[in-house]
Amino acid sequence: MAISSLAYLGVRSDLLGDWQDFASGLLGMQAFDRGGKTLSFRMDDRVQRLVVSDEPGETLAFIGWEVSHKSDLEIFASRLERAGVVVKLGDAALCDRRFVENLVFFHDPAGNRIELIFAPHKSETTFVPGRAIEGFKTGPYGMGHAVLHVNNPAPLVTFYTEVLGFSISDYGLDPVPLYFFHVNGRHHSFAIVGSGKSGFHHFMVEYQNLDDVGQGYDIAQQIEDAIAYTLGRHTNDYMTSFYAKTPSGFFVENGWGGRIIDPTTWEAHETNVGPSFWGHERLYLPKEEREQFRQMRMRSARDGKRAPPVVDCPWLYNAFMNKIDDL
Repeated sequence: MAISSLAYLGVRSDLLGDWQDFASGLLGMQAFDRGGKTLSFRMDDRVQRLVVSDEPGETLAFIGWEVSHKSDLEIFASRLERAGVVVKLGDAALCDRRFVENLVFFHDPAGNRIELIFAPHKSETTFVPGRAIEGFKTGPYGMGHAVLHVNNPAPLVTFYTEVLGFSISDYGLDPVPLYFFHVNGRHHSFAIVGSGKSGFHHFMVEYQNLDDVGQGYDIAQQIEDAIAYTLGRHTNDYMTSFYAKTPSGFFVENGWGGRIIDPTTWEAHETNVGPSFWGHERLYLPKEEREQFRQMRMRSARDGKRAPPVVDCPWLYNAFMNKIDDL
């Protein structure tokens, strides 16, 4: 019994037109109108990966996590109820809206709505991206990752590890507490930022081709105030990415080259080199708040910190070799 991947995300927003332009025109997702008050977006063969509902709030509405077996839903429901969590079974109408066979839902200790789902529907039509991209890295790794602001990380760490069975990939405590969790080979599918706030920080989509990230970066630079983090590379998952501001104010990380780990041998550890080897200047922060992150990057540069060469990164090496074989 285990949660296998991030299946989908839901967002509340009454800016549907802006979201359609953002998710299809910048991110490259395929949009379809679900009837005036809801937009859905595809990233692959699944019917939907992102849902934007015409509601006030401009924030996260729900997170959907996929399980491998129908019986897992009952097992998790029992475990959650023993932990004092109220669990509800999704009715046929809700399952139809989520395009899944079965689901249960509940709220985590921070009040975020979580849905566990079984057998998400596949589309009968081919995925057609909203802009010319090679595609997204999904499949067994799920939609990408989701990151939440939290006031106090401790209850969330306990809940997601001991109740939902997530595994910690790594964590950092300076300048703010950060915890990263994996449920499959993707370095992290979930993370929490102990910022003292609550709400949605960002979600990440990973592209199959680095040029799709770069071209998205060019597109974002044509839009006033659209870039939240400049292009950079993370120290823990080696993702090369930039962050764009969504119409709702939180961010989307547009990335490539994320680290694939072996969950059976991976050991959780603390990191203290900062979140990025280079780049990722946080343009949304006041200059004085950016400085501590900038100094961490300068220290990494002085110390010669960098990701391993491609030949030592099996997931990247194989990707390059596959490209060469296709030539």
